[in-house]
Amino acid sequence: MITYPVLRNLTANVILFSVVIALTSCNAVKKVGDEEYLLMENTIYADSTRVTNSEVRNLLGQRPNSNILGYPLRLNLYNIAKENPDSLYQDWLHRKPKREERLSNFLSAKQVRRLGQSFVVRGFSNLLKRVGEAPVIIDTLSTQKSIDRLQAYYSSKGYFNNFATYDVVPIKRKKRAKMDYHVALGKAYYVDSLSQNIPSSQLDSIYQIHRENSFVQQGKQFDLADFNQERKRLTTIFRNTGVYDFQESSISYDVVRDTLQSNDDQKMAVQLNINNPRAADTTSTKEYLVNRFKSINIYADYQLDAANDSLLSIDYEDYTIYYKDKLKYRPKALTDAIFFKKDSIYRDLDEIRSKRQIVNLNTFKYPSFKLIPDSTGTLLISNIYLVPRAKYSLDTSIELTRSNIQLAGIGFSGSVITRNVFGGAETLSLTARGSVGFLSDNASDETFTSEIGGDINLTFPRIWFPINTEHLIPYYMLPQTRLSVGTNFQQNIGLDRQSLNSILAYNWSPDDFRKNTIELLNIEFVRNTDTDDFFRVYDNTYANLDAVADSYETIDGFADFYDETVDPAADDDNEPELIITEGTSGFIDAILNEGQALTQEDFDEVRSIEERRERLTSNNLIFTSNYTFQKNNRENPNDNDFYQYRVRFESAGNMLSLLERVIPFNQNDNGQGLVFSVPYSQYFKTEFDYIKHWGLSKSKVVAFRGFVGLAVPYGNADNIPFVRSYFAGGSNDNRAWNVYSLGPGRTDNENDFNEANFKIGLNLEYRFPIVGDVKGAFFADAGNIWNVFDNVEDEEATFNGFSSLGDIALGTGFGLRYDFTYFVIRLDTGFKTYNPALQGSERWFTDFNFREAVFNIGINYPF
Repeated sequence: MITYPVLRNLTANVILFSVVIALTSCNAVKKVGDEEYLLMENTIYADSTRVTNSEVRNLLGQRPNSNILGYPLRLNLYNIAKENPDSLYQDWLHRKPKREERLSNFLSAKQVRRLGQSFVVRGFSNLLKRVGEAPVIIDTLSTQKSIDRLQAYYSSKGYFNNFATYDVVPIKRKKRAKMDYHVALGKAYYVDSLSQNIPSSQLDSIYQIHRENSFVQQGKQFDLADFNQERKRLTTIFRNTGVYDFQESSISYDVVRDTLQSNDDQKMAVQLNINNPRAADTTSTKEYLVNRFKSINIYADYQLDAANDSLLSIDYEDYTIYYKDKLKYRPKALTDAIFFKKDSIYRDLDEIRSKRQIVNLNTFKYPSFKLIPDSTGTLLISNIYLVPRAKYSLDTSIELTRSNIQLAGIGFSGSVITRNVFGGAETLSLTARGSVGFLSDNASDETFTSEIGGDINLTFPRIWFPINTEHLIPYYMLPQTRLSVGTNFQQNIGLDRQSLNSILAYNWSPDDFRKNTIELLNIEFVRNTDTDDFFRVYDNTYANLDAVADSYETIDGFADFYDETVDPAADDDNEPELIITEGTSGFIDAILNEGQALTQEDFDEVRSIEERRERLTSNNLIFTSNYTFQKNNRENPNDNDFYQYRVRFESAGNMLSLLERVIPFNQNDNGQGLVFSVPYSQYFKTEFDYIKHWGLSKSKVVAFRGFVGLAVPYGNADNIPFVRSYFAGGSNDNRAWNVYSLGPGRTDNENDFNEANFKIGLNLEYRFPIVGDVKGAFFADAGNIWNVFDNVEDEEATFNGFSSLGDIALGTGFGLRYDFTYFVIRLDTGFKTYNPALQGSERWFTDFNFREAVFNIGINYPF
């Protein structure tokens, strides 16, 4: 007898196979009645002109079933589902007299009954219906609603006499039709005259000042959207010119057609009404007035659940600060965050800015503002309630990580946060972190990586600088100063690494869409702790050196450099290999310093290898200053039509170079200035990163990214530190190549970690829904890295003008993503479409196959 788990596995495989067969042979109109039509297409015509505006098309109540490249996947999944799975199962079971008996002998009577109630029979059909999509059958009731919406829409655009009809147009394929909507617009109405009815004299004066910028203008075609925008515009103006209690509902319009004109003159008289509000608890109205501040009170220790009558107070400039027992904050730190001024008019903008800056202090919870008019109705008392956050807090987090080098990992971090450290709303954070992870196949010979580190961060909610910058960077721009000192230890990536860094940075945001960051000092010291393993970590570099050494094994004095115990199964040419580290260092010294090279080519190759080894094993001191500007016009997380860009300029080593002119530094054999026995880096670096999303519909997006970066060494350096150079390939770059395996230029993965100082990257991706939370994507990634203006002389690796743009690699592919709402897990498959490492026509599609494909696992979208 077959057990239930075995049966379940067997039926699951049968189900999968059945779904594949069913999808390939499914009839899309399987569940469409004889007198019904499956909706295939909607077309809207306005006066015979086809309408493509998505705003208009979204008015239609019925839309064709979704599809992926023309294939209605969800519709076909729905059609696979059985309408009455229980009865169908019973009918099948009893169709032959002895079928139930034979099944009971093969399984058991109980299992036969359970099979009829199982996921195989009932749950599977329900699942298909849930993830699938019912056929959209043309319905006259829904069509009439679409007609009503179209007529209402065009009426709102001034076509009050429009008339809409529809046609059901069958197509050649059975039970399928398309819908044609025709809207006869008629003549549009225009605004002929404008008048105002504003009882409040103060509001009328404000309106007259700003009327020229009105959205509603004489001679302009009537558009309801203009009237709505004008109401919002006037509300913003009034609430920022002292009328703190103004409501948008007070604005209305009387729109009347001019009956004295002929039918050919579609003109309308428009009157703007701004009514006074009703007085509290009465049926009378009160006049809107401009309000100024009489007093501003700040409650610095406000408690929602405690008595606040016994608070002490102190007057500071135009403010009164209330506190309990002892004032814990410097008065200026509080008043600098408030943009209300005594005797000034009320402005909504000042309240919004005050709330943003108070939140920026990271010392209080979200503030509460209460405005109380005095008996005259023209003066305001402002009470600002600040509820303190805890002085000390502990934050811990566990996160899953994914990077171009790390296949998967888990990170742990903990932070102790101290607020209001010096009484000026400063925040001190002490953070410790650690992580372990699995390495990508080509990242290292090791399987795991580990990392541990810590930081001390001190944040000031102002620009901490000897010169007063308030007139350049006002407090409403949320200025911050950050002092940071940290260290990090990394194992099993490259040569293992320890880094120390310290940062003095400033940032400010003029609005919600722009951000500026200046790192006045960014000092990083990088120490490679396992330099003896260079030729074990960089396998390709070792292989190149060993290939040169094959010609020297019989020469006197070279024998000690080789390991004679070679495993033929592990070494294809069965030649002795250089011993790491004694043999490699001895061989390099013999070639470069003892003049024993047989050919100039051998000497040049070994010199190139030694220069790369010295560069990658040398410690780095990077003393930089940089500026970054970011802009993002995305209004909310659901906004699928936006752009963002980042511009960065970085300069390294200039301060040390200037200091060296005053105080001579020690120098190494290459004439480089040394600081703490380490040559300091000197370079200029700039980057431009641009992202644009086009929302084709609510769930379909085309995303583009363009990146250009260049780092030019000079002065005390002839190359860029490895940690500040560029690489290509990986799950967030060109997905047809593994990380570090593309470039430089048209070289063919010569090094284990290929990097350079110039990069171009272009990415285009079409994202679309498949089923439920499963999304799909098609993408094209182009780009490469090159060496330029540094010490690399290989023409295949260097950028030599526009001709080098022919080295831009192209990868294309597809991806599957699962949306967990808060994050997305994706699997992208990239194919090498154009490989610059190959020759001539072989560059195109030679490696375009699954055997050479690269599978990338990523968290969240790449851009």
